[in-house]
Amino acid sequence: MKNFALIGAAGYIAPRHMQAIQATGNALVAAYDINDSVGIIDSISTDCAFFTEFERFLEHAWRVKRQPTTALDYIAVCSPNHLHSAHIVAGLYLGCDVICEKPLVPMPSQLDELALVEKETGRRVFSIMQLRHHPAIHELRDRVAAEASTVKYEVELTYITSRGPWYMESWKGDPRRSFGVVADIGVHFFDMLHVIFGQLERSVLHHIDDYKASGFLEYEKARVRWFLSIDPSDVPNTVKGQQATYRVITCDGESFEFSSGFNDLHTVSYREILAGRGFGIEAVRHCLETVHAIRMAEPEPPRGSEGHPLAPGGRAR
Repeated sequence: MKNFALIGAAGYIAPRHMQAIQATGNALVAAYDINDSVGIIDSISTDCAFFTEFERFLEHAWRVKRQPTTALDYIAVCSPNHLHSAHIVAGLYLGCDVICEKPLVPMPSQLDELALVEKETGRRVFSIMQLRHHPAIHELRDRVAAEASTVKYEVELTYITSRGPWYMESWKGDPRRSFGVVADIGVHFFDMLHVIFGQLERSVLHHIDDYKASGFLEYEKARVRWFLSIDPSDVPNTVKGQQATYRVITCDGESFEFSSGFNDLHTVSYREILAGRGFGIEAVRHCLETVHAIRMAEPEPPRGSEGHPLAPGGRAR
């Protein structure tokens, strides 16, 4: 059994990490968050030390480090995106392996710094990229790999994950801390597209605002029209009122729906990491490069059939 600490225990995604720690037979022994609304911890452990000041958390971590039975083995980072790098580095220097929510860091150049700290400490950092474990994605990846077509697939990816007013009032609505919707919710599907269709060859941004973004990506094996949104009004009428998310990838007219099946993917991710098969720095470099390029790009009108039909302005006429 491994000893885990959790940074960002009051956050939106923290309960999935708590459940994954418990489901893999490990112990949550320490947690930190500036907010104290963390009663959910009791459903996992009533022996978990909790701190609202990072300095006190660090002091505790150094103190328990002196005994092999109490030392922390892993630190899970669920803090706001702009703090990921600092919290990862702290965890590595504490002698822990680190499991971090996406995006690992906002800029690809920061990955090189993390790699240096890994080398200095002898510890590892792993990113949660749970879409890589989704059965529907496995099916499409395997199908594309098995086909020897020289013609690129025509792909349309729609990723709508509805968020209420709390989202824009929280740090997630502040682009200085979340780095916008492309980084906060889009990094998953850019990673997925690379895994399925190979290296990215061209990227064009068509639209971006606080709630949604769209564009066109050309990979080795596919031409992809993409649209992502946190706006509930973008959910198609066919499923509105039945589900708050709509995640579909259409490949040459065939749809692969992956709105469901997300609940246990953090646990699967933890099992893979604990078994030595986690996704490290180099495994996620490509998607962070894609996200950074999109964030730096100037929007331009879609050409020909490169526009997604749900995006503002729709397809070019």
